[in-house]
Amino acid sequence: MSSNGQPKRRAILAFVLNRSGVLNKISMLIRRKMYNVETLTVCATLQPGISRLTLTLREANDAKALQVVKQLEKMTEVISARELDIDQSFWREVAIVKFEGDNNLLAALDQRFPMEILDRRERGLCVAQIAGTSKRIDDFIAAIGKEKVVEVARSGFTAMEM
Repeated sequence: MSSNGQPKRRAILAFVLNRSGVLNKISMLIRRKMYNVETLTVCATLQPGISRLTLTLREANDAKALQVVKQLEKMTEVISARELDIDQSFWREVAIVKFEGDNNLLAALDQRFPMEILDRRERGLCVAQIAGTSKRIDDFIAAIGKEKVVEVARSGFTAMEM
């Protein structure tokens, strides 16, 4: 159990066979066990036929998190699965943010954040991309101001061990 009993964010990394229906089987397993998935990202690896899956969820109980890993490992399509140690890995996500902003706001954001302006329209409508930790993205959105944010799309986490 986590030290304060509060759910903590966990990342589970799995390498799976790139076959039709694998993601559905994993989703069904998670649903049956009543876990609430926060994010799920999947991409191809350099090895043909193998995909990399990063699943994040919030769980206070270490034993329950371990159970998810063990259940994944039982699946024939899963090559390996493990929980990543947050202190020994990098966790990142990407956000695309549409917002109303003038030159002053854009200059202030550019000073504080590693962002890329993807589009800028008349009447100050901007679309920017930012990548980093969830805190960096949350801080970026807060710096814009909720009243100026039109839409946000976040990728979900991907993670890699050091």
